[in-house]
Amino acid sequence: MSEHRTVVVTGASTGIGYAIARVLVGHGVRVFGSVRRPEDGQRVRSDLGDQFVPLVFDVTDAPAIHASVPAVADALGGATLFGLVNNAGIAAGGPLIFQPLEEVRRHLEVNTLGALAVTQAFSPLVGTDRARTGKPGRIINISSVSGRISAPFLGAYAASKRALEGMSHSLRRELMLFGIDVIIVNPGSVVTPIWDKAERIDGSRYETTEYWPALQRFWSSALRSGRSGLPAARVGEVVWEALTASSPKTSYPVVRRRLVNWTIPLALPARLVDWLIARRLGLLRGQSP
Repeated sequence: MSEHRTVVVTGASTGIGYAIARVLVGHGVRVFGSVRRPEDGQRVRSDLGDQFVPLVFDVTDAPAIHASVPAVADALGGATLFGLVNNAGIAAGGPLIFQPLEEVRRHLEVNTLGALAVTQAFSPLVGTDRARTGKPGRIINISSVSGRISAPFLGAYAASKRALEGMSHSLRRELMLFGIDVIIVNPGSVVTPIWDKAERIDGSRYETTEYWPALQRFWSSALRSGRSGLPAARVGEVVWEALTASSPKTSYPVVRRRLVNWTIPLALPARLVDWLIARRLGLLRGQSP
């Protein structure tokens, strides 16, 4: 049996997932990373070396996920996975009363059900198969600050991440039977190429609604925050900590200016947070745009 640490990371082609894979490879971990296109897998393998092995699947495609499991099982021999990192996700903004239901549903399919589909497929390798040798692995679910603090115009994303967190707590309690821990990581604004993509998003379908001025303010603020956020490698180091700590926390916020952007908003009364956000964005009734 190889004692090599092996971790599966979803959504490893760019952004936070790529950074997590890079950090883990730097710590000597063999990473099986999911990508949706073979050429992306080849690119990441070229960047990270032979310690990175691409798996081609979309997290909404359960048969494709299950088809990738034997390759990981073969590489493990009879051992357990050291970890499973559910990172793949999407985010698209808009006022919920106008956002197409198909777009909202897609958030839940990718960000919540996708994580569960991958967990179901790989859980035997993590340790629910008692025939495997070695300590049970850990499952790390990449949530977001939005999993705890719901911003306007990110309702679909916040709903999917809040659901992911609720699911994570239930899974952790259920998987105690097998000694498998489930840990949540909550990144805030992180510098990734997603902000370049966000700048090109056409939000004009909301231009005729009363939300348009506030929505423009929100997007401008989000872009500034994103481009001045933490490096994605910081999330990777926190994932490494969550995988290796002898007594890990159940959740890890990864937030710049943590007091202002995490601790205080969670401590303040929700109505006060509502008012502060609404005043800043121009969402108070009767407030001039």
